[in-house]
Amino acid sequence: MVQRASQQLTELVRGELRLAQAEIKEKGRHYGKGGGLFGGAGVVGFLTLQALVATVIAALALVLPVWAAALIITAVLGVTTAVLARSGKKQIGQAAPPAPEQTVENVKADVATIKESAHR
Repeated sequence: MVQRASQQLTELVRGELRLAQAEIKEKGRHYGKGGGLFGGAGVVGFLTLQALVATVIAALALVLPVWAAALIITAVLGVTTAVLARSGKKQIGQAAPPAPEQTVENVKADVATIKESAHR
């Protein structure tokens, strides 16, 4: 009976470790996606600033057609930056906190069950 209980406990611990590993892997994937999206937002944001500078130069050089076109491109890049940043923030938010919460709760429940059965 003790051997069987020991075997079951070993299987339980291994199962919890597999669950923790899967949970951390999933959260890591969200952090990776979020970081990549924030990186993309940074690049597009830099292009937005370049386009804004080109818009100001074009506005000073010519009256309407060139700077109007440049302003439209600047607005499109700005919207793209906002969308990438918001998506990146959402991915980071889905991953936080990095601890395997479900596994921790399962282990606490397992320990409570073991303690309860040991007191009987």
